[in-house]
Amino acid sequence: MHHRVTRTPPLPGLDFAAIRTELRTPGAFPDDALDEAHQTKQPMETTSRDATDIELVTIDPPGSMDLDQALAISTRSGGGWRVHYAIADVAAWVRPGGPVDREARRRTQTYYSPDLNEPLHPPALSTAAASLLPDGPRPAVLWTLDVDESGRLDSVSLGRATVRSRAQLTYQQVQTMADEHRLPEPLAELPALGRVLLDDARRRGAIELGLPEQEVVATDRGEWTLELRSELDSERWNAQISLLTGRAAATLMIEGRLGLLRTLPRPDPEVVDRLRSVAAGLGIAWPETQTPGGLLASLDMATPHHAAFADLAAELLRGADYTAMEGTVPDDPGHGGIGAPYAHVTAPLRRLADRFTAETCLALFEGREVPDWAREALAGLPQIMSDGNRRARALERAVVDATEAWVLRDRVGHQFTAVVMESNHQGATVVVEDPAIRARCEGTGLVSGREITVRCTQADVERRLVRFQSVP
Repeated sequence: MHHRVTRTPPLPGLDFAAIRTELRTPGAFPDDALDEAHQTKQPMETTSRDATDIELVTIDPPGSMDLDQALAISTRSGGGWRVHYAIADVAAWVRPGGPVDREARRRTQTYYSPDLNEPLHPPALSTAAASLLPDGPRPAVLWTLDVDESGRLDSVSLGRATVRSRAQLTYQQVQTMADEHRLPEPLAELPALGRVLLDDARRRGAIELGLPEQEVVATDRGEWTLELRSELDSERWNAQISLLTGRAAATLMIEGRLGLLRTLPRPDPEVVDRLRSVAAGLGIAWPETQTPGGLLASLDMATPHHAAFADLAAELLRGADYTAMEGTVPDDPGHGGIGAPYAHVTAPLRRLADRFTAETCLALFEGREVPDWAREALAGLPQIMSDGNRRARALERAVVDATEAWVLRDRVGHQFTAVVMESNHQGATVVVEDPAIRARCEGTGLVSGREITVRCTQADVERRLVRFQSVP
């Protein structure tokens, strides 16, 4: 689910607040954290260069104010590209051991509901002073990444800098400008570089499912509903810049034998063999030499058989974790979904770990000791980040489940066209496109990839439960 802005709730109906209470999301900030954030008028003293001459821009969902990244891309005279990627320098604003730091460690991340955001940091920092808004200079960790014509990293440098974003753009604005060949200068090369990086990802065996996501959205009538939303090309291109930076950070930390990686085991051969059988059953040709990621990249998610396969292939991406290093590199430091070692460093306003990995990378690159406050946190971050991720996933699932039941509460007995995704002896998971519902279904004819008619038999808002029955 893409991160959202804080909204005023539409008409009464769904009680998302009750879900947040049930799942014990962080809630309001304590007074001492709010006070410290409001009193922090200037960033703490850091050695920083003036990089306000670089014409950076941000790309985010509409209405976002917690802007972690700003970007500028230029071509190199010898071929390839130079990427300037500025990341909000949250460590310049957060005093180690202070109230904001303690509360951020408790929260671990920003929690998103359709009607409300519960941010990692108080809004005075997350959507104002520390955010890379286009209203004046901001402290940042500035990565400079040189990429060759094949998408490989030639060189990496980073350091603290003062930057100034020139414009706050949305993904749709960037997509429209790209389609009309009128991107602003800092983004003129984004489509070309994005495509090259995507090609390089496929060569590495990276895995991207490409399935549309369920999103809870407000209707014009002020009610909640669900839609299936596919990523724009602009989102995929922008994501590749973030992944490029995360790979550069992982390399730095592995070479220094210190840091925090985002890891995922390589695909289990037994799982791949099982998926090959599934592909054959769905009529999908899978050459022996093609990686799972290569096959997924070749599929059309508008085709039911292809979508069903991609849904099952999500098993390849299960098991992601954080792995701390101090003196020893894990036997497998890579991320199977990315096809390379990877670290989270590009979203420090919304994800706790990134503040510590950024500080570690800065110190390693500059050849100095990692500050105690960052080094001492690394060993404990995998557990607290995993706990936070579980809570965030539970919130996302509960919100979607409740909305599904709400949307169908008056449509029990109605029939819908659905596509069968995963199927077993106990039934199947089916996806209805309009409204965008994913739920269990019982009955006959439940063959993966098949388009069938289903009847809604249950829509229980209180239990957040929807069930379908296939119609012969």
